[in-house]
Order: sequence, then C-alpha cells, then structure tokens
Amino acid sequence: MTEPFIGEIQLFGFNFAPQGWGSCNGATLPIRQNTALFSLLGTQYGGNGTTTFQLPNFANRAGCNQGQGAGLTRRNIGETFGNESITLTQGEMPAHAHSLTLYNQSESSKRAASPGTGNSLSVPNSSSPFLPNVQPNTQFAQNVIGVAGGSQPHENRQPYLAINFSIALAGVFPAFG
Repeated sequence: MTEPFIGEIQLFGFNFAPQGWGSCNGATLPIRQNTALFSLLGTQYGGNGTTTFQLPNFANRAGCNQGQGAGLTRRNIGETFGNESITLTQGEMPAHAHSLTLYNQSESSKRAASPGTGNSLSVPNSSSPFLPNVQPNTQFAQNVIGVAGGSQPHENRQPYLAINFSIALAGVFPAFG
C-alpha cells in the first residue's frame, strides 16, 4: 500500500484500524501528540482546540460532500445533520383513503366460523358485521379508523453496510494547491 496523506479517510473491511490509522469514531486526541493532523482538522469535529481535538465520527452516519447542491441547504465540513428515526405528523402524510367493502352473507350455509380466502367474520344473522340491524351504505362512525403508530418514530436510515472508516494519523503531509 502506498503511504497515505495525513488525514486521509479510507474504508477497511476488517474491524480494527491498521497501524498508523485511527478509527473514525469521534475519539478525542491530544494535540501535542498529533500536531500535523490537528493542523489539518482543527476543531471541525470537536475538541477544545488548546489541548484536544476530535476525529470525524462515522458511527451511525453517512458521509456527504461539503458545499451546497442545487435545491439543497449548505453543508459545512464537520457538520452533522439528519435523524436516525422520525415521527411523522398528519400534515406529512400523503392524502389517501382506506376503503372497505363489506358483504353480508344471508345464506347461513356459506358462512364460515374462521377466516378463509374470500371470507369475512361477522355476527350471524346481522345486517352488519359490526352492529346489528344497520342498513346497507351506512357511514362508519368517525373513530372507526384513526391514527396509527402511537406517535412512535420509525426507522429513517438509508440501507447500510457496516464498514470500518479509518483516518491516517501519520503519512505524507498534503500540499495545498
């Protein structure tokens, strides 16, 4: 392998950082022992800037380019953003309907006591599986279909593959162009 640039980030398919590399896990490092790397990273990823600085943290994160793409907000190097999970509000849900068609089987020989393809469960001899003596085409009560999810968040991360992000702690100091 060629000698890396100090601060270069590489992906490795094994679960440790090779010699001369550090895991991109937000670790706090002393400036005195890593002056070259600190001169490149500064406190972009954290630290107090006088005795410590932090490495980038790729734990539960995906990388993206700095700057601003068309129609996107500006992203600064070292900035973290996004959510691992999110709770949708009613205003964020697309408009849609949940239609339900019910058929009352008047022939008792065709009724079944358990679910089956093309069958539904209903109270015997009722005009509705929900309420007795209701006329066809009657509106459901407002609370028959309601909010689902219990205001709990759902998974919001993109598909991922666990890989080890590592940063070169030693190597060639990159020249500024």
